[in-house]
Amino acid sequence: MTEMTSHERFKRMFEHREADRVPVIDGPWGATIERWHREGMPENMSYVDFFGLDKVAGIGVDNSPRYECRVVEETEDYQVTTNAWGATMKNWKHAASTPEFLDFTIVDRASWEKAKERMTPTMDRVNWDHLKTHYKQWREQGYWIQAGLWFGFDVTHAWAVGTERLLMAMIDDPEWCRDMFQHLLDVGIALLDKVWEEGYTFDMVAWPDDMGYKHSLFFSVDTYRELLQPVQKKAVDWIHSKKAKAHIHSCGYVEKLVPELLDIGIDALNPMEVKAGMDPIKLKREFGDRLVLHGGVNAMLWDDKEAIEQEIRRVVPVLKEKGGYIFSSDHSVPSSVGLDDFRTIVRLAKEVGSY
Repeated sequence: MTEMTSHERFKRMFEHREADRVPVIDGPWGATIERWHREGMPENMSYVDFFGLDKVAGIGVDNSPRYECRVVEETEDYQVTTNAWGATMKNWKHAASTPEFLDFTIVDRASWEKAKERMTPTMDRVNWDHLKTHYKQWREQGYWIQAGLWFGFDVTHAWAVGTERLLMAMIDDPEWCRDMFQHLLDVGIALLDKVWEEGYTFDMVAWPDDMGYKHSLFFSVDTYRELLQPVQKKAVDWIHSKKAKAHIHSCGYVEKLVPELLDIGIDALNPMEVKAGMDPIKLKREFGDRLVLHGGVNAMLWDDKEAIEQEIRRVVPVLKEKGGYIFSSDHSVPSSVGLDDFRTIVRLAKEVGSY
């Protein structure tokens, strides 16, 4: 089959049709990029170009309260900062890890109302210069273009109010939760409407909403149906009104929610986290004719050449059947994966993922 552009590959996958091969993409941690630079990847070159991954362009908008971002403390090993969501967090500089959240500005309804007043869809929340500079090239070179939303459980618990506080509120004060979920979505949609109206169209809209952890959900399916599903459906309906595809990233074990996601029209699910209990092959057999599966290749094996080759040869031939699959790890590429290791994985993914 003639070599396709990334846009053509992704389009075929979402149509559940075969292409020349499955799209191959991934997201390494910052510490992984540092390692690859030490091992020979040029500093001024994108890892996407260096390894020949598929080309995906992102369009982001800022729906945060825009609190002051500043450095609170810094050492050789870590940095403590405040972010635009009002959270104080600690990040390790040279280790692949998620932030440790230390404190929050939004802690109750009153502080939420103050934050909400700061969250308005003004034109300066879009990087128009970036779009003017790059958009034409993205289209001409066959990029798959995805816009981003951020709303729902993920951003609210991790970045805005804190996990324990939100989980308690979902039981004790569900109306407050609904208001936060809804307002974050409304601002995001209003901003992306401005992007679309300016002629910068997109093929897909993706958002993160981590709803599970190891072998379990953060909340019951009934709670999901009551609080999260309605706002997610609103997002999906808006995405489909643009003739774009709806892609959700949800870490952890979320198998019980897959039928619910299909009911509201979700087109793609990522990352199918194997180490949390997700079974990509089972998902393919049960839902693969209706749902694009993205990921599902156990990141715990990526630094073991023999194990990762066996895993790719085991799962990819099944996941790629009749299209509907995007190759990547089941989260992010860890810093234990060297330059040559990743090069080998990309080559193998393209080989095994070919039709």
